[in-house]
Parts: sequence; structure tokens; C-alpha cells
Amino acid sequence: MNLPEINTSLFKRLRFILVETSRPGNIGGVARAMKTMGFSDLVLVNPRFPDALTDAEAVAFASGAQDILSGARIVGSIAEALEGCNYAAAVSARLREFSPPVTAPRAIAAQLAAGEELHAAVIFGNERFGLPNEIVEQCNVLINIPANPEYSSLNLSQAAQVVAYECRVAALGDGQVASPVGFHGDAASLAQVDGMYAHLEQALVAIDFLDADNPKKLMPRLKRLFSRTGLETEEVNILRGIARHILAVAKKGP
Repeated sequence: MNLPEINTSLFKRLRFILVETSRPGNIGGVARAMKTMGFSDLVLVNPRFPDALTDAEAVAFASGAQDILSGARIVGSIAEALEGCNYAAAVSARLREFSPPVTAPRAIAAQLAAGEELHAAVIFGNERFGLPNEIVEQCNVLINIPANPEYSSLNLSQAAQVVAYECRVAALGDGQVASPVGFHGDAASLAQVDGMYAHLEQALVAIDFLDADNPKKLMPRLKRLFSRTGLETEEVNILRGIARHILAVAKKGP
């Protein structure tokens, strides 16, 4: 018998829980933050307004993440929200005298990504009052975002974005793909780069910038400079074009 494949990806194991949220826009903002980072499991505990998931402000702030809103659930207690979870992390800027161990988003993200057996929830409180102590005390850890201590007040969706981002980075690990944004040329081969150095050296000698009989360390230093740039084929061709022009001008003379 073929057993069903278990998806151990953190993107499927992590739940975002919002407790007694006051503003529909913040729910939409959290949905957007989740979707941009690849997460989709959203649960609301007793939101403080009717039609929390269909409110016009929530839909507007979701900005294309309406599928997260339509798939979200509304429940009446934190116990219901945590059903199916075996690990809970409270998110709060306010530290308590008696609380679970305090950790930062990056540290907990690494722990959750590595623990394939963990079906975790990150819990965010009300915009004004935060999370009540009784919920925090039920959690395994308290996540404290290391913000400016003189002004550490993050908007609810901003806090969710920070946590979602760190979890995404931890989940992808070394598997992150290069961004398709911007020009990405082919890396120059060693032969191309060596040819460029030879061509550039000829040009520098032609304009008396480099003494061929007493070169000292100019060329090694130039090689060291260019080796830090990761030269691409087109960039090598540009530099050889400059060298070619220098040689042509030097040949004509004054």
C-alpha cells in the first residue's frame, strides 16, 4: 500500500494566528505579508468586528492576497486556533517577568525550519493591548523583534512580515534562487580575463603609465582589484575595447 506523502515544508507547517484584531486593514496586511513570503494558514481568534475576512478594508489591504483571506478561519478561542499544532510562539514587544524563553525571529525561524516534526503557530495580539499573559504563558517561546529600544512599536502587519520573512529565509536555506531582476551576464572565462590583462598591460605601457622594465606591483594590484568584481564576458570586452582605443590613440601620437 502506498502511504500518502507527508509535506514537511515549513510553508505548510506554520500557522499565523491573530487574536482579537481591531482593524480589518491589519488582517488584510497580514494576509499580504504571508502571501509574499509563501505562507497561507491564517486563523483569527475573536476579531473585534463582523465580517472580518470580507470587510472592504481587509480586502483592500490584502492587495491581491484575497485567497489567503478566503482560506482563513475564524474561531472562538486560542485552544481552537492551536488545534493540530504542537508548538506555539507568542510575538510581543512587551517582555514579561514570567514568560517562556525569549528568542528573536531569526533564531526561532531556524529552529522551526530544522524541526520537521514541528507544526507551529506564531501568535499576534491585539493592536492596542497585545497578547494577554495567559496566552503568552501557554507558548513555548516569546518572540521579541529586536527593534529600536527607543521606539519599538511595530504595526501588526509589519511584525508579521518580519517573522514571515525570517521563516522564508530559513526554510529556503541554500536553495534560494538568484533574483531574475536586473541584467545577469555570463561569467568571463579565465582565458578571457587573462587576455584582457595582457591587452590592458600593453595599453598602459603605450601611454607610459606602466614601465615595462620596472612594473613593480601595478598589474598584480589591478588583477586583485578586478578579481573582486566577478567579471562578466561583456565587461571584459568593454575593458579590451578601452585598451584597444588607448593603443590606437597612442599610435597616432600627439
